[in-house]
Amino acid sequence: MKLIDLTQTHDVLGAYHECDFAKIRRQYNDPATEYAFDVLDEKIITGYLIKLAAFRHLRDLQRSNQNAFKYHYDIKEVNKILKFASIAPNVDTGEPTKLMDWQRFIFGMLFGWRDDLNKKRFTRVILSVSRGQGKTYLMAIYMTYSFLIESMGLSNQDFLVTAENYDQTGKLYGYIADMLRKIIDQQTVFKSLAKDYDLVIHDHTGIVMRKFNNNLRPLSFNAGKYDSYHFTTAVFDEVGNIKSREGTKKIVSGQVKVPNHQYIEISTAYPDPSVPFHDEQKVVQQAMEQDFSREADRTLGLIWAQDSLDETFKESTWPKSNPLLYLKDQKDVLLEGLRDKRDSDMLAGTVDDFQNKNLNLWLQEATNSYLKLSDIERAQKAFSDIDGRQVYIGFDYSMFSDNTALAFVFPYQNEQGNQCWHLKQHSFIPWEKAGSIEAKEKQDGIEYRQLASRGYCTITSHLQGLINDDQVYSWLLDYVHNHDLEVLFFGYDAWGATTAIKQMEINTEWPLEAIRQRTSELKDPTKFLQRGFVEGSITRDDDPIMAKALLNAEIIEDKIGIQVDKAKATLKIDVVDAIIDALYQGMYHFEDFGIANDKSKQVDRMTEEQVRAWFESEDSGLLGGEVND
Repeated sequence: MKLIDLTQTHDVLGAYHECDFAKIRRQYNDPATEYAFDVLDEKIITGYLIKLAAFRHLRDLQRSNQNAFKYHYDIKEVNKILKFASIAPNVDTGEPTKLMDWQRFIFGMLFGWRDDLNKKRFTRVILSVSRGQGKTYLMAIYMTYSFLIESMGLSNQDFLVTAENYDQTGKLYGYIADMLRKIIDQQTVFKSLAKDYDLVIHDHTGIVMRKFNNNLRPLSFNAGKYDSYHFTTAVFDEVGNIKSREGTKKIVSGQVKVPNHQYIEISTAYPDPSVPFHDEQKVVQQAMEQDFSREADRTLGLIWAQDSLDETFKESTWPKSNPLLYLKDQKDVLLEGLRDKRDSDMLAGTVDDFQNKNLNLWLQEATNSYLKLSDIERAQKAFSDIDGRQVYIGFDYSMFSDNTALAFVFPYQNEQGNQCWHLKQHSFIPWEKAGSIEAKEKQDGIEYRQLASRGYCTITSHLQGLINDDQVYSWLLDYVHNHDLEVLFFGYDAWGATTAIKQMEINTEWPLEAIRQRTSELKDPTKFLQRGFVEGSITRDDDPIMAKALLNAEIIEDKIGIQVDKAKATLKIDVVDAIIDALYQGMYHFEDFGIANDKSKQVDRMTEEQVRAWFESEDSGLLGGEVND
């Protein structure tokens, strides 16, 4: 098969038309495959991410005819769940609701794809669609089928429905319990089955098959009681509001040895795009774009969303995130409701809520956010060749529960000869206020220990969890020395004069400058950084700590200027403060009056060896050219 990589072109339709799917079209006529063809033939309106999912399905069908691919598509398994769905009553009406093509596509992906043992291929599923699209009903069918039908002949099986708190958990669980009661009441065969299994449905505490000790448990994330279970099937509802991976880790780790397990995360987008659910969407998007790779063959992404904010006013595109608009008898009512929500939100100045929940688009946490998510993501660039470079350093010292951050700004020219600045950072993590590093991670929503192993931060070595100034100083000197960096400027918070600063004053010849943290001092570098992200002259590492800080930053303004701030203490922006301190002089790097071009200061920046070489050179004129080129 042809190797296809869409990570750069994103031209999924172009790739589809270059492939020959005639055999697949003849071989498969199930609802899910027909939907995939309809998506890519543009018979229905869908966003980029669903086009990717459809393309992946068709390509995998091609691969399934090859021995090297260990997964196959079992239409019999798809027919089983669709047959069950045809009798599963909607708890609001008491009657089954006919599934739409996109819903049948979901079930086809969840149940049809199998491994070489005929167990479910996809063990991890990311499912996202706009608010009010019936995903709770769909998941109730899914869980009822898994618990009642798939557990036949098995014992001691645990099933999970969960959400952030008990109220959210109870909504999905209540749907499942009511659906199960109605199926048992309406279907003689299931009434007999329930009696055989000694099935008991509790209103709030769970459903149990006492004969086999199979349990469906409603547990909330806040209760944190996943540890002792090994769930065959787990559904996490509204996971987009969860800022920690702690719950998911416990669920997934407990499933490792469970045959035929599956874990589904479902949610709309939420205001904070730094949450794990958004990161996971990005990961599964890249996996689908890298059609040639087999690294994420057991992860499924099904995301119905708009492609851009511009579509807020393009009503014809709204089925991308609201597929229920294809219901002919409800389209007008649904469309009018969406239109009213958009217009009322616009009048109230909260149109971002409509974009977030009704168009399934990830936004910033506040309307006065410093940067847009799209600008932050676009700036990501690999930049590892830093040895011997000139650098501007910014330092933001920890107060109370804040992190201590060092920012490094590397000026460079890109392939087109444009002036650019690349950002790196390293943070030092205190945990005294939180009580432990585990609590600190949960509080901030950042996996510091995992990121420390990747070099983005250091957990403080202080026994009481405070910042260790000697540790900060030693790390910085080692970093500068190991990479042979030429430090042009070191800017720090005037209030953050610490032992580390005193040590640098005594032991280095770096040009240190205390910067007052007020709008009159910070407005220019603050605006420069913002403009650089928008214009593309600022690039950054793929660093979750930096990304989260940039997303957390908000703008505050007075009569003099602007600076960044945060909405609450647990939202970390220390890295942004450090970057702005570095840019206090770094933004002038390419200017004639910048530090790097001030000939009178060049001897001050020389090492002893460079001074000796300069004196011994034939051209000893200080102003005659570059000293260290």
